[in-house]
Amino acid sequence: MRYNVKVRFTNDGKIFVQNNEITVSIKSKPERGKANAELIKRLSDHFSIDKGRISIISGLKTTNKIVEVAL
Repeated sequence: MRYNVKVRFTNDGKIFVQNNEITVSIKSKPERGKANAELIKRLSDHFSIDKGRISIISGLKTTNKIVEVAL
């Protein structure tokens, strides 16, 4: 399933899911892929699946991403 993901850089650690849109709050800074790695980890924890089943389809360098989750 594909989701439109909006990344927010805050410390509250919240994830909001509504239909095919997800808003995720992460702590990592957007440098050297750290934020994308944390995003994948947070989504894998939320969906209770392995990190390898989540991939960022587009938006590697933006806060608006399309992410594919193989459930």
